[in-house]
Amino acid sequence: MTGTLLNIATVLIGGMIGLFFGARIPDKLKATVIAGMGLFTAAMGLQMFLKTENPLIVLGALLIGTLLGEWWRIEDGLQNLGRFLEQRFSKEAEAGSNKFVRGFLTASLLFCVGPLTILGSIQDGLTGDYNLLAVKSVLDGFAALAFASTLGVGVLFSTIIILVYQGGISLLAAQLNSIVSASMMNELTATGGVILLGLAISSLLEIKKIRVGNMLPGLAVAPLIVWVLTLF
Repeated sequence: MTGTLLNIATVLIGGMIGLFFGARIPDKLKATVIAGMGLFTAAMGLQMFLKTENPLIVLGALLIGTLLGEWWRIEDGLQNLGRFLEQRFSKEAEAGSNKFVRGFLTASLLFCVGPLTILGSIQDGLTGDYNLLAVKSVLDGFAALAFASTLGVGVLFSTIIILVYQGGISLLAAQLNSIVSASMMNELTATGGVILLGLAISSLLEIKKIRVGNMLPGLAVAPLIVWVLTLF
């Protein structure tokens, strides 16, 4: 859990710096920074997808995962959580504004989807070595600074998702490590890459609205498909 706590600290520090000094940053610069992060996120997602050994597995994982996500209404749940936190803690919220929710969703998905999250959490949970999560923490801290200056205080509350998701993986690392093979990890990473690409298109570049949160079950479905295929 050391790496997760470090990650939370850097997001909070970066986010608070972004909030306090964000007013001094020109709007055009903020928009350019977010667009740059969007392009980087899209490129990183594409790089992750190229690690797949069978694109059909990724497609199947996304289709099944999206069906499950729509059934469970994951994105609606995240949005409702964001609105609840907005009503309780955000003094700047305006009636009908979704800025807090957008910041919360964007930061939560970006900070929790990726190979560093999975691999780093497993390594931290098994051996106490949090080097990978330390690298992720630095990246997330800078991202939180940029996002908070534009999207507001909702970015800071993404630390709740980091604690639950990333911390949960660390606690279950021993069991996961004994089950997940290299092929499973490759397809999981590739699926996460597509989700990151969707996040970039939807929330960062704002090209087309995509309910990316409902695709998250695909991260669990991809290894299951690989496991089923190995039985035949």
